Amino acid sequence: MASIFDFSAPLANGELLELAQFQGQPLLIVNTASKCELTPQYVALEQLYQKYKAQGFHVLAFPCNQFENKEPAQNDEIKQFCELQFGISFPIFSKVAVNGPDALPLFNFLKTNSRGLMHARAIKWNFTKFLINRAGQVEARYAPRTKPDAISAVIESIL
Repeated sequence: MASIFDFSAPLANGELLELAQFQGQPLLIVNTASKCELTPQYVALEQLYQKYKAQGFHVLAFPCNQFENKEPAQNDEIKQFCELQFGISFPIFSKVAVNGPDALPLFNFLKTNSRGLMHARAIKWNFTKFLINRAGQVEARYAPRTKPDAISAVIESIL
């Protein structure tokens, strides 16, 4: 696979979304959780999306329950929670694994093409962020505690 545009993933409603529909558009892919101390980042993620969506930028949220059971809800509950609590309007995908043998292939691609803390490939916690350029390649990887608004300048540089 040459870029993230070669992948697909199921949305929270079960519909398969081909990432090719975002061809040529920058993305921020985030593994999320509803019961995490970082869950308030949803607000800043929505603000980024609203600020740059007219320029083709998208945020894609992938709920994950691999880190201390911080996303125990079912897909429909997760989507409803995000919409009601945070006004999320960007796509929420089905709950996925981001590490291990059952990891969503998209996340294997992201980890293969970027490194996190101490050059590790594995995702260590919720709200790890992958900024994808217009060519579908990983432009940058951000730690969970990196606030979404802190990457505005980099987003602007690839718009």
